[in-house]
Amino acid sequence: MEATIELDAKKHYPVLLKEVISIISPQYGGTFIDCTFGQGGYTKKLLEFENTKVIALDRDIESKTKAEKFLIEYQDRFIFKNLKFSQLNNLKLKNENIKAIVFDLGYSYSQIKDPKKGLSFESEGNLNMRMGLNSFSADDVINKLEENELEKIFKFFGEEKESKKIVRYIINERLKKKIDTQTLVELIERSKRKKNFKIHSATKVFQALRIFVNKEISELINGLINATKVLQKDGILLVVTFHSLEDKIVKYFFKSLAENKSISRYVPKTEQPDILFKLIQKKPIIPSKEEIRENPPSRSAKLRYVLKKKDFYEFETDIFEKFKNLLNIESFGNKL
Repeated sequence: MEATIELDAKKHYPVLLKEVISIISPQYGGTFIDCTFGQGGYTKKLLEFENTKVIALDRDIESKTKAEKFLIEYQDRFIFKNLKFSQLNNLKLKNENIKAIVFDLGYSYSQIKDPKKGLSFESEGNLNMRMGLNSFSADDVINKLEENELEKIFKFFGEEKESKKIVRYIINERLKKKIDTQTLVELIERSKRKKNFKIHSATKVFQALRIFVNKEISELINGLINATKVLQKDGILLVVTFHSLEDKIVKYFFKSLAENKSISRYVPKTEQPDILFKLIQKKPIIPSKEEIRENPPSRSAKLRYVLKKKDFYEFETDIFEKFKNLLNIESFGNKL
């Protein structure tokens, strides 16, 4: 997974910031939810406009340190909650008119480089990859799950073509000793028939582990559903994704609620299900060449957004059925 990134300690680069601000129009005021506070890039920009309020979430408890500075500066216009965004429905929002909800699904540079989190194949020591509010680590996954389960995780979450061979090396090695980060990287490199000099050999496996450990599939699906529920009529739901699995989920969810495939000419109009979203544009917005030059990791970002057409809370969606295979793979973690 790529990330919203700070290229040095002084400067932070929220991806597609100009485009996000243009779409959600904070200059007219309103309450916004930043579901992935991180380094506070989007939140900071939103609070620069008068008459705005931001409710920010982040599962990473270390984001709270950054949030405390915002709490001092903006006081009654900023709220921070150490929650996963799937828990959006736990917020008390009855008196809030939510104008827009924003998700940036990338990791920050500081998170990737944090040795305690162990998100990177450049890390040393034990495998971790927990972003906060987790029940197991990558160490548990690599050293405890069965061969066929690891194969599916690498194949479907990382799109790793050599998954079978890599897992065979892992299974043989863990009979001798516990596998740590460096050992896993060595096993992956040893299993590769051809070297890809554009990306590191371990990139896809580490992506798969991050997705699996943090339950990113069900987190995203439940986050989208709960965001849709709490958003007001004419509010905007906006998501920036960084890999194909995320984008497929967001694209399907938006498209399925913005059109009505089930409409039948045999069913009376009064019984037809409502079209709930307005899809402003079908193709995703991607970073400009200038932004990619300034912040290379933004190159994989895709922004999609929809407008909520009606006031509703409960609604039907087939997204769980659509991504049943991925959710079944994610459920392997229930035994850890």
